[in-house]
Amino acid sequence: MLNSVVSRRRFRQLLILPIVLLCGHALAGTRLEGHLTQGGVLFGHTEPGSTLRLDGQPVKVSPDGRFVIGFGRDAKPRHRLAIRYPDGRGEQRELRVERRKYRIQRIDGLPPRKVTPRSKKDLAHIRRDIEKVKKARARVDERLDFTHGFNWPVIGPITGVYGSQRILNGKPKRPHYGVDVARPVGTPVHAPAPGIVTLAEPDMFYSGGTVIVDHGYGLSSSFLHMRKVLVKVGQRVEQGDVIGELGATGRATGPHLDWRMNWLKQRVDPALLAGPMPKEH
Repeated sequence: MLNSVVSRRRFRQLLILPIVLLCGHALAGTRLEGHLTQGGVLFGHTEPGSTLRLDGQPVKVSPDGRFVIGFGRDAKPRHRLAIRYPDGRGEQRELRVERRKYRIQRIDGLPPRKVTPRSKKDLAHIRRDIEKVKKARARVDERLDFTHGFNWPVIGPITGVYGSQRILNGKPKRPHYGVDVARPVGTPVHAPAPGIVTLAEPDMFYSGGTVIVDHGYGLSSSFLHMRKVLVKVGQRVEQGDVIGELGATGRATGPHLDWRMNWLKQRVDPALLAGPMPKEH
């Protein structure tokens, strides 16, 4: 795993750089750093007591002025960030989000019922899973666990990337919203950052053994296809804690971990937060 001290230092550095590095504008009293691109996450710091809105929607700000903003796979090119400072000053800035080109990935050999489920039992299972995930991701805690930075939960070959269009058994399906890392069954899966477990399910229809860890202020990680889930809902985990074992459960053709991240309802790219995959030793 990456050194957690390095990750924390890297995040502290993020909060001292002006937004001019991202989009050509400096926000008085507000600093941002991150990836201003589709799938990207921005970490910010503003004057305590300020209020923020992104495209008219409130952005939760910590008592000491920290906040998170995320952009989905198909985010539009321009977004407006409105800031109201405690002394009544107001600022509005346009954030220009870089477009990305996404790969096409073809995967064959999947069980037909995992590609096009038709039975009432399978469809009911899927509906239950959707509701559980919605509930887990609805949590927006005032915790700053994301300030520790993010490590890769598993180190190994990347076999699937964020945003790629999936062709399953020859049928176009939804894009892939995570990063796939291939390792043998039973490989320990580590928490990439501290947080609270909001979902721990051993057998979801598509994702098999699944865990969601909330890192605070709407930023969460999901871990799919695990053979074993080793944590419980409500449990606090620290960066590097083992949360499960890698597997090939759910809709999978081989053993791998599918790591996904969300900021509220926006699906963001974990690889942008974790950085380059470390070399195996």
